[in-house]
Amino acid sequence: MGRAGARSASALLLLLVLLRAERPRGAELTFELPDSARQCFHEDVERGAKFSLDYQVITGGHYDVDCYVEDPLGNTIYRETKKQYDSFTHRAEVKGVYQFCFSNEFSTFSHKTIYFDFQVGDEPPILPDMGNRVTALTQMESACVTIHEALKTVIDSQTHYRLREAQDRARAEDLNSRVSYWSVGETVALFVVSFSQVLLLKSFFTEKRAGPRAPHS
Repeated sequence: MGRAGARSASALLLLLVLLRAERPRGAELTFELPDSARQCFHEDVERGAKFSLDYQVITGGHYDVDCYVEDPLGNTIYRETKKQYDSFTHRAEVKGVYQFCFSNEFSTFSHKTIYFDFQVGDEPPILPDMGNRVTALTQMESACVTIHEALKTVIDSQTHYRLREAQDRARAEDLNSRVSYWSVGETVALFVVSFSQVLLLKSFFTEKRAGPRAPHS
């Protein structure tokens, strides 16, 4: 009974440690970017803080977008054109509001669906004083760290597969609509050709009756 109680207490302690583990401050969003449009987002970043931007085009056109990041002084610290996906990490040298924008101004008719994940700050350790410890981790603490890293990997994998599933579904729906339109066009063309052939064959077997002759005087 005592051993079972100790196991339950250890499991509860492990759960509490994992639940109190914090993630860096940031935002994760999927939005639609119209053609010939630009969408900007802003985030207040402290000096010396690290921030990262991951983005991917899910649907639309050639699955590409322009992206750039500006610091509070208006300097461009990142710029890429017509990228399908990319990652950018930077440590802020100036305190203030940083701006990152996505531009679809080069496209005149293709709407884009874009996913991005913007994170600010380093991830705090899941165990107190973990960076300053001189002794080795206990078995329970090692298990906490291992499970925490595994959960982060699972979250990243789920995000990746969710984006791939959304992208593949959009491609499948676009292909299905094109096949449907092509099938309708072929059906209409088949009926037109068939009707034309019937009229043509009918004209071959139609007798031309001579008109009434004029009486001789």
